[in-house]
Amino acid sequence: MSLLDFSSDAFMVAFFLYCFAFMFYVIAIAGKKWSNRDPKMHEKRWGRIAFIVSTAGLVAHLTFFFTRWIGSKQIPTSNMYEFMTFLGMAIMIAYTIVYAMYRKPLLGMFAIPLTIIIVAYASVFPQEVQPLIPALNSVWLKVHVTTAALGEAFFAVGFAAGLMYLLRVVNFTDKTKEARRAQFWIEFTLYSIIVIVGFIVAVFGFRFAGYEASFTEEKVHIDNKGQESTIVDTVHYYLPPIVQPYNSQIVEVQTFLGMDKPLFEAPYWMNGVNAGRKLNTVVWSIIAGTLLYGALRLLFRKRLGAVIHPVMEGIDPDDLDEISYRAIAIGFPIFTLGGLIFAMIWAEIAWGRFWGWDPKEVWALITWLFYSAYLHFRLSRGWQGLRSSWLAVIGFVIVLFTLIGVNLIIAGLHSYSGV
Repeated sequence: MSLLDFSSDAFMVAFFLYCFAFMFYVIAIAGKKWSNRDPKMHEKRWGRIAFIVSTAGLVAHLTFFFTRWIGSKQIPTSNMYEFMTFLGMAIMIAYTIVYAMYRKPLLGMFAIPLTIIIVAYASVFPQEVQPLIPALNSVWLKVHVTTAALGEAFFAVGFAAGLMYLLRVVNFTDKTKEARRAQFWIEFTLYSIIVIVGFIVAVFGFRFAGYEASFTEEKVHIDNKGQESTIVDTVHYYLPPIVQPYNSQIVEVQTFLGMDKPLFEAPYWMNGVNAGRKLNTVVWSIIAGTLLYGALRLLFRKRLGAVIHPVMEGIDPDDLDEISYRAIAIGFPIFTLGGLIFAMIWAEIAWGRFWGWDPKEVWALITWLFYSAYLHFRLSRGWQGLRSSWLAVIGFVIVLFTLIGVNLIIAGLHSYSGV
């Protein structure tokens, strides 16, 4: 067995251990209502088991990371698969640190699913080791990407605690206008997470079924001597093509539910076969996520927030507010170093400028400015509790858009790490 094969096995072990840890956290929190033991003892016992299992998963994840690094002879953060797996590992590191500080098992029931979703999302992308392009062949790749991801990981833990706070304090039986507004946005946040899950389910479902379609686009290329040549770009779809790339020709489309051709063409401003595929991915994510969300609503016959709310009873909301703030306060300076300072140094070395208004750079700056505002309002204006938690949730939504949305929707210098 090669070292890379062993690395892949360690990755699968980590994923399943995370799933088991989540199951044990659910037993620790939700199961204490039906336990014959003292509820606090039940939560403590199963919470300890869950933490041990999640720590074992982190050890397996670290094993994957370092064995892949040794086997590939380059740090495994250079493409979307490697970066997202590293982010999942970083979230577990951040969660372990915060758990050691506060010893709150309930946090694992919300933080670990983020890791599971991100690791599953990473598995959607090609997993082969890819040679580093010149711009990535720098020691600054290691310090920029790893510190930026670790900062975002603490933001993820802050998001989990903030969302828990909202689910704890918002009354889902209240019919006032203000309460309905809060219920709607909490539900929308849960729906957005389910859309990501729906994307993962759709990709693996059609991949298992062996679905594939392909399109070509002809481009006229003019070289330095002014001579024209025709370049044919080919793109392969692994989801049924609802959206056809702009100004492209169909090579092959497998029939799906009687649909043997795309429903419409991508708009002209989304020029390029890859742009059409990305738009198709977004459409399928929304469709699959909406269907999954609808199935859950039919199963529980109430809003998902109302389903989760009773589990939060007995939890001190002030503890959740404090955990959210501390996690973000730890992550902010780390993200400042990795996402801005180290990134600008690397940009100067790789592209000859500190700042270039690339979409990923712009959204990294937006993320930093948002969390700067969060800390300002928290420390100077006394924004705690409900306001602070909403900012923690919105902030991580911005992080997810920077990581996922920019890659799917906007092209730029960081597109080598996109879909």
